[in-house]
Amino acid sequence: MNLKTIAIASAVGSLLAMGTVTVSAEDAAKEKCYGVAEAGKNDCGTAKHSCAGQAKTDKAADEWKYVPKGECEKMGGKLGDKKPM
Repeated sequence: MNLKTIAIASAVGSLLAMGTVTVSAEDAAKEKCYGVAEAGKNDCGTAKHSCAGQAKTDKAADEWKYVPKGECEKMGGKLGDKKPM
């Protein structure tokens, strides 16, 4: 590898690392909220399915989505550590 290739690879690697840090910072400002997701707008799987966007009904107690920190209970949901069963 020549010096130019190494410099480009380093620059690309730095940009990718910065993008990862940014996503992590955004996630830190959100919390997992159960019971507020609309049908088809949940953020991840449950015991019933394995993917985001597969909620069958609005506001199902076991479906969740990320919401801004401090907003979950205001929306009528339950925080991830208080998941209803």
